[in-house]
Formats: sequence, C-alpha cells, structure tokens
Amino acid sequence: MNTETTAQSPLRLAVIIGSVRHERFADAITGWLLTELAAIDGLEADPIDLADVDLPLQGTRPGGTETAISARLHAADAYLVVTPEYNHSFPAALKNAIDWHFTEWAYKPVGFVGYGAGSGGIRAIEQLRLIFPELRATTVRDAVLLNAPWTRLGPNGYEATEGERAALAGTMTELDWWARTLRAGRVADQAGAA
Repeated sequence: MNTETTAQSPLRLAVIIGSVRHERFADAITGWLLTELAAIDGLEADPIDLADVDLPLQGTRPGGTETAISARLHAADAYLVVTPEYNHSFPAALKNAIDWHFTEWAYKPVGFVGYGAGSGGIRAIEQLRLIFPELRATTVRDAVLLNAPWTRLGPNGYEATEGERAALAGTMTELDWWARTLRAGRVADQAGAA
C-alpha cells in the first residue's frame, strides 16, 4: 500500500478478520464485505486475515512490536474488524493481534462487523469498544450485526439481508467521516512537526 497521504488520497481500510478457526464462517462474510466495499469510491480495502499471521502469545513488548502486519496496519486510515462472538466475547487471536501493536491504532477509527448465533456478535463488539480507546483509537457508533449468518449461505456465498446492507452502509458512512477527519488531523500534526 502507498503510505503517502493527501486530503484527496483514497481512504485505506484494513479489514481485520478475527477468527482463526479452521472451520469458520468468516470467509463467507469477508467475501461479501469485500464485494460491497469494492463498490465504494475512494476506498482501498486491505484484508488482513489473522489466520495467516504468526503472532505468538509470548514476546510482546510494552508499546508494541513490529510484526509482519505492522506496516499494513500503520498505512491504514481506518479499520473494520470482523469478529465472531465466541463464549460471549471475541477471539483470543484478535486480542493478541491488538496487543502486539500500539502506535498503529492511534487517532484512527474502528468499525465492526460481528456475527454470532443469537446476538449477532454484539457482546464481542461491546468488549472491543472498551479496548480500542486505550490505544487512542475511536470506535464508531454504528456496527453490522449478523445473527446466525450461516442460515443465509447460498450458492454465490453469503446472502445479506436488506437490513444488513443498510447497517453496512451506515457504518461505512460514519467510518468514512471519522477516517477523513482524523487523517486530516494526523496530516496537520505531521506538517506542524516538520
């Protein structure tokens, strides 16, 4: 990804896939999301699949550590976290990935797509809303909640409802506003420091 940023540059969105299970529904959801995101002008989506990233549970240092995905997270203007709800929470691999990094998250917005059997992932998302502000990230109010999405898997992948598509549009509108606003602030800070 190009790391040079101007006010007119496309927004760089890191789509973080939080499930690392071998049998997972995240692939179908991510396929749907990337198709929807590709239709948004001025947006570059970069899917970061935590199942493909080696982040051990040991070795993190205070203040973060450079990893195979550090540069991609740093280059992002915003994040869209795709998280299942496991046992009323989010996956350990997702918390581990968050903890391996520090400055990458600062002054950037985070949106959420959650999924689960009965809650649509809301409990996982609400817990993540407590974590990201500690890293100086801003979580957006709107979110996409997919309740039992495996019941809507068709021959062409995940078949979202109108309500889910509307929730994604609302989330992306809010994420876009925060991403552009916070990017302008980061650019102004860099210009002032130069």
